[in-house]
Amino acid sequence: MSSILVIDDDASIAETLDLYLTEEGYKVRTALTGTDGLNQYVQEPSDVVILDIRLPDIDGFTVLEDLKEENENVKVIMITAFHDMETTINAMKSGAFDYIHKPVNVDELDLAIKKALKSLEMEKKIDGLLMEPSRSFRVGDIIGTGNEMREIFKTIGTVSQSRTTVLIQGESGTGKELIAKVIHNNTSPDEPFIAVNCSAIVETLLESELFGHEKGSFTGAVARKLGKFELARFGSVFLDEISEMSVNLQAKLLRVLQEMEFDRVGGKEKVKVNARIMAATNKDLKTLVKEGKFRDDLYYRLNIVSITLPPLRLRRQDIPSLIDYLLAKINLDLHKKIIGISDEMMEVFMNYNWPGNVRELENLLVRACVVAKGQVLGVNDFPELGKEEAAKAPEDASADLFKPSQPGKFLTLDEVEERYIRKVIKETDKNKGEICDILGVSRPTLERKLEKYGITFERE
Repeated sequence: MSSILVIDDDASIAETLDLYLTEEGYKVRTALTGTDGLNQYVQEPSDVVILDIRLPDIDGFTVLEDLKEENENVKVIMITAFHDMETTINAMKSGAFDYIHKPVNVDELDLAIKKALKSLEMEKKIDGLLMEPSRSFRVGDIIGTGNEMREIFKTIGTVSQSRTTVLIQGESGTGKELIAKVIHNNTSPDEPFIAVNCSAIVETLLESELFGHEKGSFTGAVARKLGKFELARFGSVFLDEISEMSVNLQAKLLRVLQEMEFDRVGGKEKVKVNARIMAATNKDLKTLVKEGKFRDDLYYRLNIVSITLPPLRLRRQDIPSLIDYLLAKINLDLHKKIIGISDEMMEVFMNYNWPGNVRELENLLVRACVVAKGQVLGVNDFPELGKEEAAKAPEDASADLFKPSQPGKFLTLDEVEERYIRKVIKETDKNKGEICDILGVSRPTLERKLEKYGITFERE
């Protein structure tokens, strides 16, 4: 039986809530002062505390602060007759789980209590994870266990031994700049890493940004300016969205790659390039070459070493590890203590098609962590992923069952097998025995494959 402590100086409200909540099946205690409420909580902690802001001895915010000191995970629902914005904001900032105005709407209160208890239940369920030794992540780690990601790691290791040009391809949000930073950090970590977004700067300014300019070379050039290629020294220049660079600038970049030198805008002196050049695009450069929108000679110069990142929908086995990594990073940045996500939410994530890839996953987690009222993120923390959208995901994902992440490559048998097992589990309502019959394997074989591919499946 869940327990609730009501702290309210209005005896009639306390009695009414006591009667109502007792009828709903809760174990209820009441206190008419903040001091009495705190003493009762210390002696016997309750699952949920309903707390009035205005009390005769100490104000509710002080009580909330003391309750949080006693138990930082306590679920406190604050109630008040005052409807001002500042009080509401202060209550939520101080750590209240929810905030309800008087006169209390029992349906609103009932919903808040159930949400608080569900959050508490999820926290208790995986609280042991905090005590278990887990993988320690470093900022800048690349998370991935599939064959394609392992091949990318090998390529990074190989290319880090030289200073050759690298072309990184993949959909938006797959982590192309992260790959470039890892290559840089394994090659020249003490030198600058300079990223330039070619689509965010107009052509005339981009030329000056890359190559620098001499004093008086154009209106407003009041002094010599060093470009990114010079500022990078022996480090790296990362040209993001290279496909958006104008044909005119493409010709100048080609010369840099061929001669490893350039002229500043308005200058005559040759400047030596010592930096490694890496480029990234979310478009198919081969297609742009055929369409005459990208120089073929520049494409071949850039494509000496190519890395193609698979979209997140084709590496679903990495989603749990990515969530752990991103939550550790977010907790550090936002000073939060989010443990993880609920099993229900994990299932939604595993079914979702992730059009925005890892960036979308990170953005969703950041937003959820900011507004989360508990330590475990549940479905209510992700309103963007509606049931209708999540329900469409398996159909969308199944279209990618045998689709490789880049043209000309083929999936390994392991990758095909994993995708098919996930498809059968998601699109049927069968238990493990029936799944074995569909797949034509024994129960021990299925168990080994579920463990091998990190597939969670609890239906017996």
